Order: sequence, then C-alpha cells, then structure tokens
Amino acid sequence: MSDVRVLFRKWHDRPHWEYDARLVGEDEHGTWVGATAGTHVSRPGAAFDAPAEFVSVVPREGAFVATFYAAHPQPPGDPVELYVDITTVPTWTTDADGRTVLTMVDLDLDVVRGRSGRVWVDDEDEFADHRVRFGYPDEVVRLATTSCGTVHAQVLAGSGPFAPGLGRAWLSRLASATSA
Repeated sequence: MSDVRVLFRKWHDRPHWEYDARLVGEDEHGTWVGATAGTHVSRPGAAFDAPAEFVSVVPREGAFVATFYAAHPQPPGDPVELYVDITTVPTWTTDADGRTVLTMVDLDLDVVRGRSGRVWVDDEDEFADHRVRFGYPDEVVRLATTSCGTVHAQVLAGSGPFAPGLGRAWLSRLASATSA
C-alpha cells in the first residue's frame, strides 16, 4: 500500500479537511483509500485523531467521495456508518516529493447513512448559503445537485459502491494490509 495525501478544499481553493491515507486497492467502483485509527485529520480551526479505521471510495466517474467508518465505542456514540461528500470530480496528482495527492472541492451537500439504517441528505442549508455567498457557477450547482440525487438514490437502493457489505469488506482489507 502506498501513501496518499487527501486534500478536501472548499470553493475558491480554501483549505478544508486533510489527512494521510493508504491506497488499499481498486474495483469496478473506483479507487479505495483508507486510514487507521489514530490518523490525524485536520482543517483550519479543527483537528482530531480518527477513533476508528475508515475507507473511502473515489469513483472512476462521479463527483463524490464516499467514506465508510468502522464501528467504535467512543462517546458521543457511533451514529454514522457512511458519509458521502458531494464534491467536484476528484483529481489525482503527484507532488514534488513523488507522493500521490487526491484533491477535490467539497460542495457542502452530504448523503449520510446512520448505523440505524436511516439515510438523509445533510447540509442543504449550507449549500444554499454558499452557492450565493461564494458564487458557485451554474454548472457547479448542477453537478452538486445531480450528484447528490444520484448518490442518495444509490445509497437508498444499496447499489453501486453502496452495496450491502462492500464498505465492511474494504475495511477488512485495510485492516489485513496494515497488520501485515
């Protein structure tokens, strides 16, 4: 497994969440990257060490990054199994040190599946505010809303990268690879 620097940005190239991950593998849904418990995740004004492992699928085609979280007992509970950030189309580059960098712009909308099975779209108010405040171009608004609708339908149907058990299988693969 190789190192990947994951850089979420906000519109107009403002910094957002950043962390180091490992390339776990690829399948028909895209490229899977993962991070172990204790991985430092930061953004301006906030930082934490991940309480459990997580894997993300970066689709071959699409404007999202879907993250599956391993269960953990730490308070305030463990309500989220899947968190899908609706983004610009993710890009892969190589930095000056030869390290792989994954970059995308977070477009506020999120599709979330709780451990109870409940699925919802989050941050619609933030998207509405930011599209005006930061002047999202019409094509970016269409990209975000279309992607959100497609992802929401797939999560509800359990299809594509959201098929039952797929995220857990990749979490197991991450655990096996990092313990070897």
